[in-house]
Amino acid sequence: MSIIDMRPPRLAILLTLVAATLHWTLNIWAGVCFPWLWGGVVLGLAGFSLMMWSWGLFKKRDVALCPKARTSHLITDGPYRFTRNPMYLGFVLMLAGLALSMGTPPFYLSAIAYFMIINHVFCPYEESKLINSFGAEYLQYMNGVRRWI
Repeated sequence: MSIIDMRPPRLAILLTLVAATLHWTLNIWAGVCFPWLWGGVVLGLAGFSLMMWSWGLFKKRDVALCPKARTSHLITDGPYRFTRNPMYLGFVLMLAGLALSMGTPPFYLSAIAYFMIINHVFCPYEESKLINSFGAEYLQYMNGVRRWI
């Protein structure tokens, strides 16, 4: 089983559980804990909204959500006009919001780890798959819209 077999939401949950376990079991964060609850809440809600907007477009057009599934339709409107990966960006923002709210290194590291795995494993895998499926249409989209923002 490769990491591509793990769905991104499950990866986010796993990294959050690891961060929470380290946060509450080690109890060494007194000098390095800088929570900003409302900043984290706003960032997390923005990420959730972005992810749900993107998810809604996939559902409306009956496009598979699983990274390994065949993609039947290229979505380039809505948030996809500004970022090629709004669902992933939404998850990164939610994890960053949680990190801001908690204020400890394990939560920041979980957000960074999620971003790195998505950016270096999932995005290249999906981009290759979409180039194979949509060819020049996807390459043109890829050249006009950034991977993140």
